[in-house]
Amino acid sequence: MTTPRSLPILPQYREDAVTRMLCAHTHLDEDFAQEVLDEYTGDRLKAIGLPLGINLVALVRHARAAQRRRRFRDALLAVLLLVIVASLIAALVALVDDATTVAGFLAANAVLMVVFAGIEIHSNGHSAWRAAREAFRGQGKPQDLAPPVEAETEDRLKTLRQANVVAYDAGVESDHPFIGSGELFTEVVWPSVDVSRPADDSSGGKLTIKPFDAVDLHTYMARELGGIAGLERLRARNRLYVRGLHVGHLGAEMLPDPLRRPAARIDKQLVQSGVLREGGGMRTYLSLEMVGSGGKLVVSMHLRARLVLGRLSWQVAACVLPPVQARFEYVSYLPLGGFEEWWKLVRHTVASLRWMLLGAPGRIARRRAHYSQGTRDLRKIRREITKHNVAYDYGALDSLRERAAVDTDAMDYDDRMDALDVLQRLQQGVLVATEKFLKDHNVDTSDFDRAQKVINNQTFNIGSVSGGQHQWGANNTQNNSNNNGPGGGGAPPTPPGGGKTT
Repeated sequence: MTTPRSLPILPQYREDAVTRMLCAHTHLDEDFAQEVLDEYTGDRLKAIGLPLGINLVALVRHARAAQRRRRFRDALLAVLLLVIVASLIAALVALVDDATTVAGFLAANAVLMVVFAGIEIHSNGHSAWRAAREAFRGQGKPQDLAPPVEAETEDRLKTLRQANVVAYDAGVESDHPFIGSGELFTEVVWPSVDVSRPADDSSGGKLTIKPFDAVDLHTYMARELGGIAGLERLRARNRLYVRGLHVGHLGAEMLPDPLRRPAARIDKQLVQSGVLREGGGMRTYLSLEMVGSGGKLVVSMHLRARLVLGRLSWQVAACVLPPVQARFEYVSYLPLGGFEEWWKLVRHTVASLRWMLLGAPGRIARRRAHYSQGTRDLRKIRREITKHNVAYDYGALDSLRERAAVDTDAMDYDDRMDALDVLQRLQQGVLVATEKFLKDHNVDTSDFDRAQKVINNQTFNIGSVSGGQHQWGANNTQNNSNNNGPGGGGAPPTPPGGGKTT
């Protein structure tokens, strides 16, 4: 162990940088805010993909605050539009009756309402930008920068962070079941090794093997691997991955109400059972997750020990969840206040006044239609479940964090290098930990030593960063054609929807 040098500390990413970026974006993009609320607060039957690296309570709080602000704005604009239309019609009637004074008064009232509408749009935009900047740059925890939502909702979101069971949809089964972990990078079964032979003792005799099973091995890995691999923030957890169509087979433990979404936590013994012997469409993996600085990058490895008739093998799947898309960085380009902010909002108000004012009733109607359509769809599904006993796939298709991520081909050099480093440390750590575990249980590791030579050749090559046989990117190359601007997105990002998002 070396003594650390006393050197100045370089500027660091905030530990919750990605959470803050997404929270800020809810104030700038109505569609994204609605997507957040639909997924995490809406009435639904589908399970939710793991929210790796995100504080969901903070995200939902900001999305709800942004939704309330937009609804108030559109309700006020709709009232003003009604007054404007009524005033103009009354003015025309007055002109027909030669009541020019009254007509002029009514026309002036209509103009005044337009001015009030412009003031509201400008004020609402200022509030949205200020809330976005505060969420992104503010002091304190991001969840403390927005009002709380329902306690039941927040409790459910907190439970997701400790999920020990994940339901996955049949549509993703051919890809991988690790919903929320990002893109599957490699899947391999390491050569099986004989663990039935006892090791030699110091006198040339044989030691007595200490009994163990796959649960013991998983538990040892979860406890020791972070230190062995040199990954101090490694998170390790056994999770039972269940096909969505088979969720009901776990009964009330996972599905207390067939007309609601499945639970995210179940009895630990059920999870351990999936280590020893998989069920029908149910397997337990030891999920090792390393969330990079600020939540920017998430690297995970999912392991499953198979111990059958004295032979041990590891099933290994490695996933990478890339950084978020450049559109979420728009908050970084917002003016910090003063005349620049005021003038930019004035220009936005002038450019958007007509469609913001005239479109207010339509936006209100679309929100109601969206809610009504979702309610009708759920009612239909629930009726089929209760009356026709239709099997329903409760599994998640993806996660919001996955949808917000760039393609792996668009990852920059530092991200590829960090992912490569974590994956190689995890692989080497699993091998070292397995060997230590076997020696601690007096198992002869000579067969394991031979298998390591094969396993060590199955390392990683991410784009142009070479580490072995596995590869990222088409034709062993990294696509950087759109990686010239901030965040790897070409030119500096513009507001989603052409600036019509506040």
